[in-house]
Amino acid sequence: MKDAKSIPEGFKPVQRPRRPPFNELVGPFYERRDEAGVSIGIRIEERHLNSSGTCHGGFLSTMADLALGYAMLHATRSGGVFVTAHLSLDFAGSAREGDWVESRAEVQKVGGKLAFANCYLVVGDKRIVRASAIFALSGRPGTPDGAR
Repeated sequence: MKDAKSIPEGFKPVQRPRRPPFNELVGPFYERRDEAGVSIGIRIEERHLNSSGTCHGGFLSTMADLALGYAMLHATRSGGVFVTAHLSLDFAGSAREGDWVESRAEVQKVGGKLAFANCYLVVGDKRIVRASAIFALSGRPGTPDGAR
């Protein structure tokens, strides 16, 4: 197993004013922000594994959803709340305990009510998940759904 404390250069713990309890439960996630956008990453732990000894697809789905959402917030800087309306994933590989998995996301389009983004989850140079999402803009933080 790789050193679990080894976090790639440029990544730091995700900092949010209010960290969602679910993210804390499945994390710890790290982020890197640069001119290309935001990427999240995590070192795979034993608790992320399925009975086959590889990272559980449900965990990778969660990570892709988070990565796409963070990329959307970073790209729009709107302060809006984006709710996942559709998430599609293709699994092309796997991750094992000790692997560093990170996202590479791209926002395709942001409209008045819907936004579209794609990402890959990678281990090194190997793409293990391809994901795409459609988000619905759901008001601003602290407002009822749809309020503007």
